[in-house]
Amino acid sequence: MTITTLVPQTLLGPLLQSFFTEHLCSHKRVSPRTIESYRDTFRLLLQYLQAKTAKKPSALSIADLDAPVILSFLESLEQQRHNQAQSRNVRLTAIRCFFRLVALRDPASAGVATRVLAIPLKRTNQRLVGYLTRPEIDAILAANNLSEWSGRRDHVLLLTLYNTGARVSEIISLDQKQFSFGTKSFVQFNGKGRKERSVPLWPTTAKALKAWFSELSGQSQSIAFPNARGSSLTRDGVNYILQQVTKRAAASCPSLSSKHVCPHLVRHTCAFHLLQSGVDIAVIALWLGHENIQTTHGYIEADLLIKEQALQKLAPAGQPTARFKPDDALLRFLTSL
Repeated sequence: MTITTLVPQTLLGPLLQSFFTEHLCSHKRVSPRTIESYRDTFRLLLQYLQAKTAKKPSALSIADLDAPVILSFLESLEQQRHNQAQSRNVRLTAIRCFFRLVALRDPASAGVATRVLAIPLKRTNQRLVGYLTRPEIDAILAANNLSEWSGRRDHVLLLTLYNTGARVSEIISLDQKQFSFGTKSFVQFNGKGRKERSVPLWPTTAKALKAWFSELSGQSQSIAFPNARGSSLTRDGVNYILQQVTKRAAASCPSLSSKHVCPHLVRHTCAFHLLQSGVDIAVIALWLGHENIQTTHGYIEADLLIKEQALQKLAPAGQPTARFKPDDALLRFLTSL
């Protein structure tokens, strides 16, 4: 008679708690935004499993998260929540990170972890980067009502966003102490990946910021761009401000009505205008805080003006190519050799 030994299944809860409290916070020391993204992924996954298996999240085991289940979850994100492939890949990256820990901590679940880690990221379409023209960004900056407190804040906020090309997460977390004013005014960012960088400010931006901080001098907190209650703006709050300003600016600049303007588009606009002014691509990468210069190359690919300038240097098809003709007797002699 064959005796079958049942291998106890590893509960998901303790490993998931260790993943967030120990692995991400202590071992990897990831940013709070990464933890929030991973948290949202597992919240969606646990809700999906509870609806699918009728099990409480605390009763789930690692075996309940095998590759077919994860694939089904990812498919539901695209079909039911209408997520794009980029969002699907973000969720899968969080799940993969967890299962790398599972493979190390629980050898009995190595088979499940291997199958989940083998799920590939989905390829995405590479769209051209969009940006605003100079008249469009000028119209947006001019559309704020400077007679109101919120209008003055919005103007300085959007001017700083355009000047620095900062991420919206960097803008909302700015403190007044991160700005330095003088013969050379600049702002110090604590950016993505805990990388610090300094970005210079135009004299007009520095003047507007000094006036704004003087207006805030009576507040107890030193948040650079507070909301009406004195606390930090949210990402959605900045996006709402920009949407409202864009609607008003569209009256004087109709081309804005056909564009989806968001804070990240202002960041792209800063990069494009630097590129079109002749700034080196490596400097723009440092300005924006890009970890890889390949990210910045996307602006070159999307800039039609640079391609038009390159085309002007090439003779059209069917026309003779211009040859070099020396204008000096000695040069003509050397050319004839």
